[in-house]
Amino acid sequence: MTTGIKLGQITDEIGSSDFLYSFFSTIAGNLEPDGWGSRFPTMMKTLYAGRLERRDVQEALRELDEIASSLQHMRPDQVIWDYEDRARLPPWGSDISGEIENLGNYFVTSTGRQLVPLIREIFVEAMNGKAGEAIEIVSY
Repeated sequence: MTTGIKLGQITDEIGSSDFLYSFFSTIAGNLEPDGWGSRFPTMMKTLYAGRLERRDVQEALRELDEIASSLQHMRPDQVIWDYEDRARLPPWGSDISGEIENLGNYFVTSTGRQLVPLIREIFVEAMNGKAGEAIEIVSY
C-alpha cells in the first residue's frame, strides 16, 4: 500500500507507510527529547494523525522549516526507521546513494522527490489556496 499527501484533488505519492513513519520517527527521536510532538506538535501530532486544517498550515510550515534546518546538520546514520524499535534498520541498511549527505536530503519519495521540499510546497499551496481545504495523509 502506498501513502501520499493530498491537497484538494491532487495526491503526491510519498511511498510506504513505513517510510513516512521513519521520517516522523527521525524527527521525534533526534529533535524532540521530551517525546513525540513535544517540540513540533503541529507536524508530529496533527499532520501525522492524518489531517492538517488550513488554519494550522502556517504553524506547520514554521515547524517544518525548523526541522529542515536541523536535519541538514545530521548524519545519514542518525536516521531512525522505527521510533518504538530503535534497533530496526531501513530495508536498505546503510547502502544509500552517495548524494545523501545528511538527513535533510535522506528522505526521497517513491517518485524521486525530496520529501521535505515536497511537504513545504504543499503547505505553501494550501496557504495560498481555497479557504477550508485541509491537507491529508492518505493510503491507497
